[in-house]
Amino acid sequence: MSAWVLPDHIADVLPSEARHIEEIRRDLLDMARCYGYELVMPPLLEHLESLLSGTGEALDLQTFKLVDQLSGRMMGLRADSTPQVARIDAHLLNRQGVTRLCYCGPVLHTRPGGPHATREPLQFGAEIYGHAGLEADLESLTLALDCLKAAQIGDISVDMADARIVHALLDGLSLDAAQLAQVHAALAAKDASELKTLLRQAPAATSRALIDLLQLYGDASVLDQAHKVLPATPEIQTALAHLKWLSSHVEGAKLSFDLADLRGYAYYSGAMFSLYAPGASDALARGGRYDEVGLVFGRKRPAVGFSLDIKALTAVAADRPLRAAIRAPWGEAAELRAAIAALRRQGETVVCVLPGHESEVDEFHCDRELHQSAGQWLVKVL
Repeated sequence: MSAWVLPDHIADVLPSEARHIEEIRRDLLDMARCYGYELVMPPLLEHLESLLSGTGEALDLQTFKLVDQLSGRMMGLRADSTPQVARIDAHLLNRQGVTRLCYCGPVLHTRPGGPHATREPLQFGAEIYGHAGLEADLESLTLALDCLKAAQIGDISVDMADARIVHALLDGLSLDAAQLAQVHAALAAKDASELKTLLRQAPAATSRALIDLLQLYGDASVLDQAHKVLPATPEIQTALAHLKWLSSHVEGAKLSFDLADLRGYAYYSGAMFSLYAPGASDALARGGRYDEVGLVFGRKRPAVGFSLDIKALTAVAADRPLRAAIRAPWGEAAELRAAIAALRRQGETVVCVLPGHESEVDEFHCDRELHQSAGQWLVKVL
């Protein structure tokens, strides 16, 4: 095997895609800043126990692990930045009021999320800490929608669920971690036969409610149907009311519901949402409420947010026009160098043609040229 062959599902990003990714990254960070979110930059590498605290087995299996040569302790390369941001909120900032934080950086996965997915997503996310009300949930969902629109994604669909519904139905059942994972998998796959087998020892009412849950997906009428067939426990009624309120405030996107959906990390504790668009094989963004995420860091407080992979977003986003540029000759003359410097200070892109070569440029559209006329360097349109 050649030394320069990259590992499976790891790839270089070449100029055209890199430009597109970077432009979208800047747009998303600008959008988060418009909402008042402050940028943080957690480290790529952390002690393993800190990185995986409270996140569940799924994230553990996705995390690359290595030994720190300085301390001898186990380290991990982050597979998700949300626990890190929760640690920052709990220990480094330790604010009493509402805190809005955003981040953008690479994460690493031991396995790809799909046949064509990368193991090195560029994760962008935004999180609100300190407010338990639905206003924070709505702001997070609205910001996620605005981020996709800033990336020029159209025909966005929002799929909503609430982790409390399944949690309430499973509460009290004697299931170990492996059995619970099997139940979650059967719910996600809508596999009624497997679910019946797994719940054969469960009370009849619980088993029937979970089977009914498999049919509770579709448009807004799902919520009315859920009120009829699911147990009228306070937790389930609250979850359904929250979904109805949130969905009533969504604008500019198609809405659907899947009340059996538990995809995503194990820390979700309330309303959840996934954003889809044509051309994407999976959700472009996922988010929701995760009030338990800071508990392992000694500070449990309300939290809600979302994250997305900018690389996946770029793959389905509309192409953007090339940046206009000015072609200029290379020369040592002070007047020429001053003219080029002045144009660059004005924000223009100036590509100098080096002696004996034509510049091979794919990512700039040289629509003008710097030339000398009557002793002056002037820009002319090509």
